[in-house]
Amino acid sequence: MKTNVGVFFGGRSVEHEISVLSALQAINAFDKEKYDVVPIYISKEGKWFTGPALLDIENYKDMKALEKKTQEVFMKPVYGDYNLYASKTGLFGKGNPVVKELHVVIPVLHGTNCEDGIFEGVLETIGIPYAGCNTLSSAVGMDKIMMKMILASDGVPVVDFVWTTDKAWGHDREEVIRKVEEKLAYPVIIKPANLGSSVGIGRADNREQLIQKIDNAEQFSDRIIIERCVEQLQEINCSVLGDAEDCMASILEEPIKTGEILSYTDKYMGGSKTESRGMAASDKRIPADLPDEVTERIRRMAMQTFRSLACHGVSRVDVMIDNADGSIYVNEINTIPGSLSFYLWEASGISFGQLMDRLVKLAYKRKREIDRKTFSYDTNIFTMKGGLKGGKIKGK
Repeated sequence: MKTNVGVFFGGRSVEHEISVLSALQAINAFDKEKYDVVPIYISKEGKWFTGPALLDIENYKDMKALEKKTQEVFMKPVYGDYNLYASKTGLFGKGNPVVKELHVVIPVLHGTNCEDGIFEGVLETIGIPYAGCNTLSSAVGMDKIMMKMILASDGVPVVDFVWTTDKAWGHDREEVIRKVEEKLAYPVIIKPANLGSSVGIGRADNREQLIQKIDNAEQFSDRIIIERCVEQLQEINCSVLGDAEDCMASILEEPIKTGEILSYTDKYMGGSKTESRGMAASDKRIPADLPDEVTERIRRMAMQTFRSLACHGVSRVDVMIDNADGSIYVNEINTIPGSLSFYLWEASGISFGQLMDRLVKLAYKRKREIDRKTFSYDTNIFTMKGGLKGGKIKGK
Protein backbone atom coordinates (compact mmCIF):
# COMPACT_ATOMS: atom_id res chain seq x y z
CA MET A 1 0.00 0.00 0.00
CA LYS A 2 1.28 3.47 -0.86
CA THR A 3 1.91 6.09 1.80
CA ASN A 4 -0.32 9.15 1.41
CA VAL A 5 1.92 12.18 1.81
CA GLY A 6 0.34 15.61 2.20
CA VAL A 7 2.65 18.35 0.95
CA PHE A 8 1.55 21.76 2.26
CA PHE A 9 2.76 24.94 0.58
CA GLY A 10 1.91 28.58 -0.16
CA GLY A 11 0.62 30.32 2.96
CA ARG A 12 0.03 33.80 4.31
CA SER A 13 3.62 34.90 3.87
CA VAL A 14 5.72 37.27 1.79
CA GLU A 15 7.62 34.11 0.76
CA HIS A 16 4.45 32.57 -0.67
CA GLU A 17 5.68 32.21 -4.26
CA ILE A 18 9.00 30.69 -3.21
CA SER A 19 7.09 28.10 -1.19
CA VAL A 20 5.12 27.11 -4.31
CA LEU A 21 8.33 26.63 -6.28
CA SER A 22 10.00 24.61 -3.51
CA ALA A 23 6.94 22.38 -3.06
CA LEU A 24 6.51 21.56 -6.74
CA GLN A 25 10.16 20.56 -6.88
CA ALA A 26 9.69 18.30 -3.85
CA ILE A 27 6.48 16.74 -5.18
CA ASN A 28 8.17 15.87 -8.47
CA ALA A 29 11.03 14.20 -6.57
CA PHE A 30 8.88 11.65 -4.70
CA ASP A 31 8.97 8.02 -5.79
CA LYS A 32 5.43 7.62 -7.14
CA GLU A 33 5.68 3.84 -6.77
CA LYS A 34 5.94 4.26 -2.98
CA TYR A 35 4.01 7.47 -2.31
CA ASP A 36 0.69 8.98 -3.27
CA VAL A 37 1.48 12.69 -2.99
CA VAL A 38 -1.41 15.03 -2.17
CA PRO A 39 -0.68 18.72 -2.89
CA ILE A 40 -2.38 21.09 -0.43
CA TYR A 41 -2.04 24.74 -1.35
CA ILE A 42 -2.69 27.44 1.26
CA SER A 43 -3.77 30.67 -0.42
CA LYS A 44 -2.66 34.13 0.66
CA GLU A 45 -6.07 34.43 2.31
CA GLY A 46 -5.48 31.24 4.31
CA LYS A 47 -7.83 28.89 2.44
CA TRP A 48 -6.73 25.32 1.67
CA PHE A 49 -7.07 23.75 -1.79
CA THR A 50 -6.13 20.43 -3.39
CA GLY A 51 -6.25 18.96 -6.86
CA PRO A 52 -4.06 18.05 -9.86
CA ALA A 53 -4.21 21.61 -11.23
CA LEU A 54 -1.87 22.66 -8.41
CA LEU A 55 0.95 20.67 -10.01
CA ASP A 56 1.27 22.95 -13.06
CA ILE A 57 3.28 26.09 -12.31
CA GLU A 58 1.62 27.90 -15.23
CA ASN A 59 -1.74 27.78 -13.41
CA TYR A 60 -0.45 30.09 -10.66
CA LYS A 61 -0.41 33.03 -13.08
CA ASP A 62 -4.21 33.29 -12.67
CA MET A 63 -5.09 32.52 -9.06
CA LYS A 64 -8.85 32.97 -9.42
CA ALA A 65 -8.93 30.50 -12.31
CA LEU A 66 -6.71 28.07 -10.39
CA GLU A 67 -8.99 28.05 -7.34
CA LYS A 68 -11.94 27.18 -9.58
CA LYS A 69 -10.02 24.14 -10.86
CA THR A 70 -9.30 22.88 -7.34
CA GLN A 71 -11.26 21.72 -4.29
CA GLU A 72 -11.32 23.68 -1.05
CA VAL A 73 -10.47 21.43 1.91
CA PHE A 74 -9.66 21.47 5.62
CA MET A 75 -8.51 19.24 8.47
CA LYS A 76 -10.27 19.01 11.81
CA PRO A 77 -8.28 19.99 14.93
CA VAL A 78 -9.04 16.57 16.42
CA TYR A 79 -6.21 14.36 17.65
CA GLY A 80 -5.90 11.25 15.51
CA ASP A 81 -8.12 12.45 12.65
CA TYR A 82 -5.81 12.51 9.63
CA ASN A 83 -8.56 13.07 7.08
CA LEU A 84 -8.65 15.87 4.56
CA TYR A 85 -12.27 17.03 4.30
CA ALA A 86 -14.10 18.86 1.54
CA SER A 87 -15.24 22.31 2.66
CA LYS A 88 -18.57 21.90 0.89
CA THR A 89 -21.04 19.55 2.54
CA GLY A 90 -22.25 16.43 0.79
CA LEU A 91 -25.63 15.81 -0.76
CA PHE A 92 -28.58 16.75 1.43
CA GLY A 93 -26.17 18.47 3.86
CA LYS A 94 -24.82 15.20 5.23
CA GLY A 95 -21.51 16.44 6.61
CA ASN A 96 -18.22 17.15 4.85
CA PRO A 97 -16.99 14.28 2.63
CA VAL A 98 -13.50 12.87 3.16
CA VAL A 99 -11.29 13.77 0.21
CA LYS A 100 -8.24 11.81 1.32
CA GLU A 101 -6.76 10.25 4.43
CA LEU A 102 -3.23 11.50 4.95
CA HIS A 103 -0.58 9.34 6.58
CA VAL A 104 2.25 11.84 6.89
CA VAL A 105 2.80 15.55 6.17
CA ILE A 106 5.77 17.36 4.64
CA PRO A 107 5.44 21.13 5.18
CA VAL A 108 7.17 23.11 2.44
CA LEU A 109 6.18 26.51 3.80
CA HIS A 110 8.44 29.53 4.13
CA GLY A 111 8.20 32.61 6.30
CA THR A 112 5.77 33.98 8.85
CA ASN A 113 2.52 32.13 9.60
CA CYS A 114 4.12 29.09 7.99
CA GLU A 115 7.66 28.28 9.08
CA ASP A 116 7.47 29.97 12.48
CA GLY A 117 5.65 27.23 14.41
CA ILE A 118 2.08 28.33 13.74
CA PHE A 119 1.36 25.65 11.14
CA GLU A 120 3.44 23.09 13.03
CA GLY A 121 1.19 23.65 16.05
CA VAL A 122 -1.82 22.70 13.94
CA LEU A 123 -0.12 19.44 12.94
CA GLU A 124 0.82 18.66 16.53
CA THR A 125 -2.77 19.27 17.64
CA ILE A 126 -3.92 16.72 15.08
CA GLY A 127 -1.08 14.37 15.99
CA ILE A 128 -0.18 13.45 12.43
CA PRO A 129 3.44 12.47 11.69
CA TYR A 130 5.29 15.28 9.95
CA ALA A 131 8.86 16.06 8.98
CA GLY A 132 10.51 19.26 10.10
CA CYS A 133 11.07 21.29 13.23
CA ASN A 134 8.39 21.24 15.92
CA THR A 135 6.52 24.29 17.15
CA LEU A 136 9.24 25.43 19.56
CA SER A 137 12.29 24.98 17.32
CA SER A 138 10.41 26.45 14.35
CA ALA A 139 9.52 29.57 16.33
CA VAL A 140 13.02 29.99 17.71
CA GLY A 141 14.67 29.31 14.36
CA MET A 142 12.45 31.89 12.68
CA ASP A 143 13.09 34.66 15.18
CA LYS A 144 16.65 35.88 14.59
CA ILE A 145 16.79 37.56 17.99
CA MET A 146 15.84 34.49 20.03
CA MET A 147 17.94 32.25 17.81
CA LYS A 148 21.09 34.30 18.36
CA MET A 149 20.47 34.54 22.10
CA ILE A 150 20.21 30.75 22.40
CA LEU A 151 23.19 30.06 20.14
CA ALA A 152 25.38 32.56 21.99
CA SER A 153 24.46 30.96 25.32
CA ASP A 154 25.46 27.57 23.90
CA GLY A 155 28.84 28.77 22.70
CA VAL A 156 27.99 29.20 19.01
CA PRO A 157 29.57 32.44 17.73
CA VAL A 158 27.21 35.15 16.40
CA VAL A 159 27.95 38.78 15.51
CA ASP A 160 27.19 41.54 18.00
CA PHE A 161 23.66 42.86 17.69
CA VAL A 162 21.01 45.17 19.13
CA TRP A 163 17.30 44.53 18.86
CA THR A 164 14.18 46.62 19.13
CA THR A 165 10.46 46.53 18.39
CA ASP A 166 8.32 48.63 16.09
CA LYS A 167 6.59 50.17 19.13
CA ALA A 168 9.88 51.06 20.84
CA TRP A 169 11.08 52.57 17.57
CA GLY A 170 7.90 54.60 17.28
CA HIS A 171 7.96 55.83 20.90
CA ASP A 172 11.66 56.53 21.46
CA ARG A 173 13.82 56.14 18.38
CA GLU A 174 16.55 58.28 19.93
CA GLU A 175 17.09 55.59 22.59
CA VAL A 176 17.29 52.88 19.93
CA ILE A 177 19.79 54.93 17.94
CA ARG A 178 21.85 55.52 21.10
CA LYS A 179 22.04 51.76 21.81
CA VAL A 180 23.07 51.00 18.24
CA GLU A 181 25.78 53.64 18.17
CA GLU A 182 27.11 52.71 21.63
CA LYS A 183 27.34 48.96 21.05
CA LEU A 184 27.90 48.79 17.29
CA ALA A 185 29.95 50.87 14.90
CA TYR A 186 28.69 51.83 11.47
CA PRO A 187 28.11 50.17 9.07
CA VAL A 188 25.33 47.97 10.42
CA ILE A 189 22.83 45.55 8.88
CA ILE A 190 19.12 45.95 9.68
CA LYS A 191 16.74 42.99 9.37
CA PRO A 192 13.15 42.10 10.22
CA ALA A 193 13.59 39.52 12.99
CA ASN A 194 11.29 36.88 11.56
CA LEU A 195 11.64 36.94 7.78
CA GLY A 196 13.85 35.10 5.32
CA SER A 197 14.56 35.39 1.60
CA SER A 198 16.42 38.69 2.21
CA VAL A 199 13.11 40.57 2.51
CA GLY A 200 13.36 43.94 4.29
CA ILE A 201 17.13 43.77 4.83
CA GLY A 202 19.32 46.85 4.43
CA ARG A 203 22.71 48.33 5.25
CA ALA A 204 23.25 51.64 7.05
CA ASP A 205 26.52 53.57 6.96
CA ASN A 206 25.27 56.48 9.07
CA ARG A 207 22.41 57.63 11.30
CA GLU A 208 20.24 58.88 8.44
CA GLN A 209 20.42 55.53 6.66
CA LEU A 210 19.81 53.70 9.93
CA ILE A 211 16.51 55.54 10.36
CA GLN A 212 15.51 54.79 6.76
CA LYS A 213 16.33 51.09 6.99
CA ILE A 214 14.57 50.55 10.33
CA ASP A 215 11.52 52.37 8.95
CA ASN A 216 11.57 49.88 6.07
CA ALA A 217 12.16 46.78 8.23
CA GLU A 218 9.30 47.56 10.60
CA GLN A 219 6.87 47.27 7.70
CA PHE A 220 7.54 43.54 7.68
CA SER A 221 7.96 42.65 11.35
CA ASP A 222 7.24 43.94 14.85
CA ARG A 223 10.77 42.96 15.95
CA ILE A 224 13.92 44.32 14.31
CA ILE A 225 17.53 43.24 14.72
CA ILE A 226 20.52 45.49 13.99
CA GLU A 227 23.84 43.70 13.57
CA ARG A 228 27.47 44.70 13.21
CA CYS A 229 28.32 44.58 9.52
CA VAL A 230 31.05 42.14 8.52
CA GLU A 231 32.63 44.10 5.67
CA GLN A 232 35.09 41.52 4.39
CA LEU A 233 32.27 39.02 4.22
CA GLN A 234 32.21 35.57 2.67
CA GLU A 235 28.84 33.83 2.97
CA ILE A 236 28.71 30.05 3.20
CA ASN A 237 25.69 27.75 3.50
CA CYS A 238 25.49 24.21 4.87
CA SER A 239 22.43 21.97 5.02
CA VAL A 240 21.81 19.61 7.94
CA LEU A 241 19.61 16.51 7.77
CA GLY A 242 18.28 14.34 10.61
CA ASP A 243 17.25 15.15 14.16
CA ALA A 244 18.94 16.62 17.22
CA GLU A 245 20.30 13.21 18.24
CA ASP A 246 21.51 12.01 14.85
CA CYS A 247 22.27 14.48 12.08
CA MET A 248 24.65 14.92 9.18
CA ALA A 249 26.00 17.96 7.33
CA SER A 250 26.04 18.46 3.57
CA ILE A 251 28.71 19.76 1.29
CA LEU A 252 29.10 23.55 1.48
CA GLU A 253 28.01 26.23 -1.00
CA GLU A 254 29.04 29.83 -1.48
CA PRO A 255 26.16 31.98 -2.81
CA ILE A 256 27.20 34.59 -5.36
CA LYS A 257 25.72 38.01 -4.65
CA THR A 258 25.41 40.89 -7.09
CA GLY A 259 25.49 43.61 -4.42
CA GLU A 260 26.61 44.17 -0.84
CA ILE A 261 23.80 41.96 0.47
CA LEU A 262 22.53 38.70 -1.00
CA SER A 263 19.20 39.78 -2.45
CA TYR A 264 15.85 38.14 -3.16
CA THR A 265 16.78 38.19 -6.86
CA ASP A 266 20.18 36.62 -6.17
CA LYS A 267 18.59 33.80 -4.22
CA TYR A 268 15.64 32.92 -6.40
CA MET A 269 16.26 34.24 -9.89
CA GLY A 270 19.88 33.37 -10.41
CA GLY A 271 20.93 37.00 -10.10
CA SER A 272 18.64 38.04 -12.97
CA LYS A 273 15.01 38.89 -13.57
CA THR A 274 14.26 35.62 -15.35
CA GLU A 275 11.65 33.13 -14.19
CA SER A 276 12.69 31.56 -10.91
CA ARG A 277 13.35 27.93 -10.10
CA GLY A 278 13.85 28.62 -6.40
CA MET A 279 17.14 28.37 -4.53
CA ALA A 280 18.38 25.74 -7.02
CA ALA A 281 18.51 28.48 -9.69
CA SER A 282 20.67 30.93 -7.75
CA ASP A 283 24.32 31.49 -8.61
CA LYS A 284 26.61 29.57 -6.30
CA ARG A 285 29.87 27.68 -5.95
CA ILE A 286 29.42 24.03 -4.96
CA PRO A 287 31.54 22.98 -3.23
CA ALA A 288 32.68 26.23 -1.66
CA ASP A 289 36.37 26.88 -2.29
CA LEU A 290 37.68 26.70 1.28
CA PRO A 291 40.56 25.01 3.09
CA ASP A 292 39.63 21.58 4.45
CA GLU A 293 39.93 22.65 8.09
CA VAL A 294 37.60 25.62 7.52
CA THR A 295 35.10 23.40 5.71
CA GLU A 296 35.00 20.92 8.59
CA ARG A 297 34.74 23.69 11.16
CA ILE A 298 31.70 25.12 9.40
CA ARG A 299 30.07 21.69 9.05
CA ARG A 300 30.54 21.07 12.79
CA MET A 301 29.17 24.55 13.58
CA ALA A 302 26.10 23.87 11.41
CA MET A 303 25.39 20.59 13.21
CA GLN A 304 25.89 22.24 16.61
CA THR A 305 23.37 24.93 15.60
CA PHE A 306 20.90 22.24 14.49
CA ARG A 307 21.28 20.40 17.81
CA SER A 308 21.21 23.53 20.00
CA LEU A 309 17.87 24.54 18.51
CA ALA A 310 16.49 20.95 18.66
CA CYS A 311 15.86 20.91 14.92
CA HIS A 312 14.40 18.12 12.81
CA GLY A 313 14.15 17.24 9.14
CA VAL A 314 16.24 19.30 6.73
CA SER A 315 17.50 22.80 7.51
CA ARG A 316 20.09 25.16 6.07
CA VAL A 317 22.53 27.01 8.30
CA ASP A 318 24.02 30.19 6.82
CA VAL A 319 27.38 31.30 8.19
CA MET A 320 29.61 34.32 7.66
CA ILE A 321 33.38 34.29 7.38
CA ASP A 322 35.09 37.56 8.28
CA ASN A 323 38.09 37.51 5.98
CA ALA A 324 39.64 40.34 7.98
CA ASP A 325 40.56 37.93 10.78
CA GLY A 326 39.16 34.51 9.81
CA SER A 327 36.34 34.57 12.36
CA ILE A 328 33.26 32.50 11.53
CA TYR A 329 29.75 33.36 12.75
CA VAL A 330 26.37 31.70 12.37
CA ASN A 331 24.10 34.16 10.59
CA GLU A 332 20.78 32.28 10.63
CA ILE A 333 19.05 28.95 10.20
CA ASN A 334 16.31 28.24 7.68
CA THR A 335 14.23 25.44 9.19
CA ILE A 336 12.43 24.89 5.87
CA PRO A 337 15.04 26.02 3.34
CA GLY A 338 14.29 27.09 -0.22
CA SER A 339 14.17 24.06 -2.53
CA LEU A 340 14.73 22.01 0.66
CA SER A 341 18.45 22.42 -0.15
CA PHE A 342 18.15 19.37 -2.41
CA TYR A 343 21.03 20.59 -4.61
CA LEU A 344 23.40 20.46 -1.61
CA TRP A 345 22.34 16.89 -0.88
CA GLU A 346 22.65 15.84 -4.51
CA ALA A 347 26.22 17.19 -4.41
CA SER A 348 26.69 15.16 -1.19
CA GLY A 349 25.53 11.91 -2.84
CA ILE A 350 21.86 11.89 -1.77
CA SER A 351 19.33 12.30 -4.57
CA PHE A 352 16.23 14.49 -4.21
CA GLY A 353 14.06 11.37 -4.14
CA GLN A 354 16.20 9.85 -1.39
CA LEU A 355 15.99 13.12 0.55
CA MET A 356 12.18 13.00 0.48
CA ASP A 357 12.25 9.34 1.52
CA ARG A 358 14.45 10.21 4.50
CA LEU A 359 12.10 13.01 5.53
CA VAL A 360 9.15 10.61 5.59
CA LYS A 361 11.14 8.15 7.70
CA LEU A 362 12.16 10.92 10.09
CA ALA A 363 8.50 11.91 10.48
CA TYR A 364 7.54 8.37 11.47
CA LYS A 365 10.55 8.02 13.77
CA ARG A 366 9.58 11.12 15.75
CA LYS A 367 5.95 10.02 15.94
CA ARG A 368 7.03 6.68 17.47
CA GLU A 369 9.17 8.49 20.01
CA ILE A 370 6.36 10.91 20.94
CA ASP A 371 3.87 8.07 21.34
CA ARG A 372 6.11 6.51 24.00
CA LYS A 373 5.78 9.58 26.22
CA THR A 374 3.10 10.14 28.87
CA PHE A 375 0.84 13.14 28.35
CA SER A 376 -2.10 12.38 30.63
CA TYR A 377 -3.16 10.17 33.55
CA ASP A 378 -6.13 7.86 33.69
CA THR A 379 -7.11 9.23 37.09
CA ASN A 380 -10.07 11.63 37.07
CA ILE A 381 -9.62 14.02 40.00
CA PHE A 382 -13.27 15.05 39.77
CA THR A 383 -14.28 11.58 41.00
CA MET A 384 -12.04 11.79 44.06
CA LYS A 385 -13.53 12.46 47.50
CA GLY A 386 -13.00 15.79 49.16
CA GLY A 387 -13.58 17.96 46.11
CA LEU A 388 -11.53 21.11 45.65
CA LYS A 389 -9.78 22.55 48.67
CA GLY A 390 -10.05 26.22 49.49
CA GLY A 391 -13.31 26.88 47.71
CA LYS A 392 -16.82 25.70 47.01
CA ILE A 393 -18.61 25.10 43.77
CA LYS A 394 -22.29 25.83 44.04
CA GLY A 395 -24.82 23.64 42.31
CA LYS A 396 -27.94 24.81 40.57
